[in-house]
Amino acid sequence: MRILVAGASGAVGRYLVPQLVAAGHKVVGTGRSDQSLAAIQKLGAPALAMDGLDSASVSQAVQQAKPEVIIHQMTQLAGASDLRQFEKAFATSNRLRTEGLEHLISAGTACGVKRIVAQSFCGWPYARVGGNIKSEIDPLDDNPPREMRTTLEAIRFLEGRLQSLKNMDGVVLRYGGFYGPSSGLLEPNFIDQVRHRKAPLIGGGNGWWSFIHLADAASATAAFVDRGSPGIYNVVDDDPAPVRVWLPFLAEILGAKHPIKIPAWIASLAAGDHVVKMMTEIRAGSNAKLKAEMAWKPQYPSWRQGVPDALGISNKK
Repeated sequence: MRILVAGASGAVGRYLVPQLVAAGHKVVGTGRSDQSLAAIQKLGAPALAMDGLDSASVSQAVQQAKPEVIIHQMTQLAGASDLRQFEKAFATSNRLRTEGLEHLISAGTACGVKRIVAQSFCGWPYARVGGNIKSEIDPLDDNPPREMRTTLEAIRFLEGRLQSLKNMDGVVLRYGGFYGPSSGLLEPNFIDQVRHRKAPLIGGGNGWWSFIHLADAASATAAFVDRGSPGIYNVVDDDPAPVRVWLPFLAEILGAKHPIKIPAWIASLAAGDHVVKMMTEIRAGSNAKLKAEMAWKPQYPSWRQGVPDALGISNKK
């Protein structure tokens, strides 16, 4: 199939493009900078310059690629590991989830695109009530912390817009927390914080997180190119866990001391209520729907194996 990967040099795109090429698809990737375009070409696909926030640029790229499927992976997450500046960190990504999505839909409609697959997020957007593990039918948070509201509004828009499409399939992939070599959870900045005990265990550490290795996020995404029903899918591993479990684990395999513990009220003053909620109240997601409908299995069923592997550390547990 002819596939346009918008944002192909990003975290998922770096794994996704080679998988699609290996499967025999005709792939074109887009990027904004010369560096991004060169990186896409090294992945084995032609590259097109495209500004996802410029409708004319998007239209030109889509017309040139003539895709049957568009995969929306456009984000800008520089500094996203600093959760204190949450709204600032996700501002451009939120525009890409809204304005960028509309440009892709408009251009795709004009070119007869059959399907759009777009990334969303699994975890903190779920309502912080009931069980710790949520499915795709569970409600999202009606009252998120102020710092997260704009981002949740953008997520709601993207998911609702794709589900409302009439002339093409819309697939929403709610990825768990990313990790891979020097990426996501394992970005050097956060690893440095853990090593120097600057990533504390807040309150009881009862916030539940879902993770996904970037290679597994890519394999699940690739599966939806030519099969799978339209709708929303959690793309996460088999092992959701609370912060009180995964953060000490990360510290241990890094050879660091156990994270310090601080009360929630102090953390709220220092980092913001949204950070406290992420560490003490948020819910994780279940991958049961994805596994049942797509016969998909992650290469790394648990972050307990995937994280050490991504760090190049032997884990004998």
